[in-house]
Amino acid sequence: MNSNAPKPNTLFIEVSGSGLPEVDGLFVPSMAPATESESGTVSSLGYWNGKRAWDRADGKCERSPALSYSNSYTSWRICRLDGHLAYDITCKDELPPTDREWHVYKKGVAPAPSVVIHHFDPRQSLPKPNVVFVLGGPGSGKGTMCSLAETQLGWTHLSMGDLLRTEREAGGATAAEIEKYITAGELVPNEITVTVLKRTMEAATRLHGKTNFLLDGFPRSLDNMEGWYEVFGREAELPEMLYFECPYDVLEQRILGRAKYSGRSDDNAESMKLRFDTFKAKTLPTLELFRSKNKVVEVDASQGREDVYALVKKSLEAYTDPQLAAQPLTEKSEMLLGLRPYPKKS
Repeated sequence: MNSNAPKPNTLFIEVSGSGLPEVDGLFVPSMAPATESESGTVSSLGYWNGKRAWDRADGKCERSPALSYSNSYTSWRICRLDGHLAYDITCKDELPPTDREWHVYKKGVAPAPSVVIHHFDPRQSLPKPNVVFVLGGPGSGKGTMCSLAETQLGWTHLSMGDLLRTEREAGGATAAEIEKYITAGELVPNEITVTVLKRTMEAATRLHGKTNFLLDGFPRSLDNMEGWYEVFGREAELPEMLYFECPYDVLEQRILGRAKYSGRSDDNAESMKLRFDTFKAKTLPTLELFRSKNKVVEVDASQGREDVYALVKKSLEAYTDPQLAAQPLTEKSEMLLGLRPYPKKS
């Protein structure tokens, strides 16, 4: 096998809002036969000028590939159905930019289009996610360990608390309701929680190709589990759970220490007590359900961070890319483990 061969093009491009209906739509990996481009580069399947290339999904465009890179003009280009160029963007990016405005070319019509890259064919159902639930009392360190698994092992860390706080700060229809429940140390209603979670997971899979998820702080109640079943079905295998066990006095000490810099409205002694009482009343029954199914890995979170991380890493190794698992600790990971100080703010 040729190790220098380009990685297969498995990405899909969606173009919308261009002002030209014939440009808008789905672009699929190009099937154009190997040929020499205008700059003398010999193309390969799914590639043009050494970069990935796409055809219109409906196959109507006269030019193939219809979305490709030009070495001569150092730009990405999108064609009209008649093959004339409509939009371009000058850069050397490996993929068509999704975060900058494209230029309206000679045969284009303003406004310039929005470009979205999909890691899975949007015409098909997404692959089922590989999920590990992560539970523990407030201050148990589960968030730090999930961040380590994301930074070091390639997992996607979704903190239910962070997702809800982001939703609240966005000021949508549910913002006031989320704020009321968070400040009171109570659980946000199931219909809000599961909707936010499902939307976030689907975006991470579709747009970034992520399928391994650590759900930090979910499910916080048996009601949450009912919401999970509604989304993923009761016939699906129950995910495994990481449970971080830690004495209350240690949790309280950690939370009050964190309050000095976190800025969170619920990092105080009163909210801490409410959150812990809610955790015991609502979350522990969920833990017992998973214990009865032999789906729990219990972690003594009162240990040092390196020991806790070693246990977490081992519990995730069956689904972790071996190359990522074997790599040395990154600077960020060393900071999270307390092996390196965080840079001082200027």
